[in-house]
Amino acid sequence: MKNMIQWASVALRPLLLSTVFCGALASLTSCSEAESQQRHEYTGVPLIILDTDIGSSTDDLFSLMMLYGYESLNKCRLLGVVVDREGVDCAACADVMDSYYGYGDVPIGLVRDGIKNPKVWIDYRGLPSHCDSNGNLMFQRSVADYSTLPNGWQLYRRLLAAQPDHSVSIVSIGFVTCLAQLLQSLPDCYSSLDGVELVRRKVKCLYLMGGVFGESEEPDFNLSQGIGFAKTFFQLWPRDVDIVFSPMEVGQEIEYTPEQVINDIDWTDVDPIKQIYMTYNCRTGQKMWDPLLVINAVEGDSLFALSPRGTVTFTNGGGTLFSPSPAGNIRYQLPGDAAWNAAMLERIRTFCVSTSKNSAAFQLKKRSNNINNQ
Repeated sequence: MKNMIQWASVALRPLLLSTVFCGALASLTSCSEAESQQRHEYTGVPLIILDTDIGSSTDDLFSLMMLYGYESLNKCRLLGVVVDREGVDCAACADVMDSYYGYGDVPIGLVRDGIKNPKVWIDYRGLPSHCDSNGNLMFQRSVADYSTLPNGWQLYRRLLAAQPDHSVSIVSIGFVTCLAQLLQSLPDCYSSLDGVELVRRKVKCLYLMGGVFGESEEPDFNLSQGIGFAKTFFQLWPRDVDIVFSPMEVGQEIEYTPEQVINDIDWTDVDPIKQIYMTYNCRTGQKMWDPLLVINAVEGDSLFALSPRGTVTFTNGGGTLFSPSPAGNIRYQLPGDAAWNAAMLERIRTFCVSTSKNSAAFQLKKRSNNINNQ
């Protein structure tokens, strides 16, 4: 891992992460400039937007944590976090994670008019209000007023318009609500392109948690929670932009137990992930489904066995029917053996240990600077 200079340098991140919103007339010029950026095949570090239903399952937390770790190694750039589960408490959980790990300037978008009351598996949405023994908030946040957050689809438009062509990898580990809204969006001050064309122009690949393949027509959880959104997504997603699915069975045997998590972060109790595992009932057999998409997006396909290319038909019941086709834009991850599962878990645990230690050092340095500046 890099040293703490990297963690303290977050203030120098690109201006494209500014919080200027689309409604300001003055932004028209800058938006036009973003559209006129050079258009070529992108070969730099992966540019990632994470789309997450944080606030329910803990594998979302490890996905975020791994992205922080990858960025500290200059292996990716986290452009933004789109929260696709309704509620400012969910956005606040993402803010706590960003702020604690040193990425408080990463912009957050929040779904509005999304899925109403989806199932919650592990309800840790109270994390932002946790207090220490003195009654002070345990975790700082960077967003003063969550009502000012842009809609998720609006943040997508702002971030995508500012990137080189075919450069952005979207990691979707929750619902496809914001993606569906993005695809339905119209030209605005950020881009003269509608949502479909903006995706076609800017997105390199979508890594999507979900899908049930093979002979089964069993509905996928993430997709079936909002059938209408999923139908819109499959109907409008450009057929020339790749999608890599990670079906549930791929991560089914990769379990990061509460005992392992708490032991791996044994040097502090003031860590958001450890605090969740110490406070809430995480003994639900939480599998590490979501981090597999982060690993695939950042490190490429070499660590995974993937299906041949094909197309997917989304059924009225929420099924995903795969048809092989060399010209198709769809592939999906295949389950690994026991050795592969163990190696993936070890990779996730290694990131948890190193990223958390770096963050603890970052927090210590920040507290020291605050005291010296008083």
